[in-house]
Amino acid sequence: MRADALLYPAPEGLYCPEGGFYVDPVRPVERALITHGHSDHARPGHVNVLATRQTLDIMRLRYGDGFCASEQAVSFAEELWVNGVKVSFHPAGHVLGSAQIAIEKNGTRIVVSGDYKRRPDPTCAAYVPVPCDVFITEATFGLPVFHHPDPMDETGKLLASLRQFPERTHLVGAYALGKAQRVIRLLRDAGYAEPIYIHGAMEKLCDYYIGQGVDLGELLPATIESRDKSAFKGAVVIGPSSAFADRWARRFNEPLPSFASGWMMVRQRAKQLGVELPLVISDHCDWPELTETIRELHPAEVWVTHGREEALVRWCQLQGIKAKPLHLVGYEDEGD
Repeated sequence: MRADALLYPAPEGLYCPEGGFYVDPVRPVERALITHGHSDHARPGHVNVLATRQTLDIMRLRYGDGFCASEQAVSFAEELWVNGVKVSFHPAGHVLGSAQIAIEKNGTRIVVSGDYKRRPDPTCAAYVPVPCDVFITEATFGLPVFHHPDPMDETGKLLASLRQFPERTHLVGAYALGKAQRVIRLLRDAGYAEPIYIHGAMEKLCDYYIGQGVDLGELLPATIESRDKSAFKGAVVIGPSSAFADRWARRFNEPLPSFASGWMMVRQRAKQLGVELPLVISDHCDWPELTETIRELHPAEVWVTHGREEALVRWCQLQGIKAKPLHLVGYEDEGD
């Protein structure tokens, strides 16, 4: 079967007409297969949703019980048939519950990566390469300039700053799903045993991670109203970056603004955000990891989406691999 007949871009998202479903649709549809819980991929309002149990739970935490009319949980590597099309979900290593989706019919297999990373991360299942004819890869950091440093080295920068400025509250901006929990775990693995304070927007998700067996150590609510301002002296406070732009952040003791993101490689972006301590910690692949993944899978064709598409397409073509950009819209970088 021709790959572009099995799956192709539509206004709602990637559409499989044979199976009557969309992958990560950006508007409500009858049947949606969801790769992971970030809001640019997992949206409320679909009638039927198929996803991993953890992704479904995360959608419920974020959107409430009525996020869809009907849900079905799928385990990793479990094979299901949807209107005659075989589908299976495989770990993507992006955040808890994140999956690549394999779609197969008449001998043609397409793997939709969703967002994925190759670095070790104890807060979620590690990426598993899935052989395929067509690999649909993200390209968030799809330019040769992006080489992410070791996340433990970046964590070391935060610990060094805590030692250098023991009187200042270190405010670390991080996305509520995935990045916050990973930063907390990186700190724990680096030997930081003090309580870590978290913004209220992160409490439910952190509690869910803990319930799923992810050890995050002692977490306390970062509520200034209920405690002396001096209690946060020399402490680590983690919250969404949006919270650091309002009065909430200015209440802390000599706050030192930090942000954990792959985009912190771009100095101008860090400067624009007023970040004093940029931490280059990403939940996406950098350029070497994107190209190494494609080499490892060696698919007949690569489709590139939501990111810096053209550079990766050109690289594939230079390797003799057929490639094209999908130009999907509506996918931001919530989990970068």
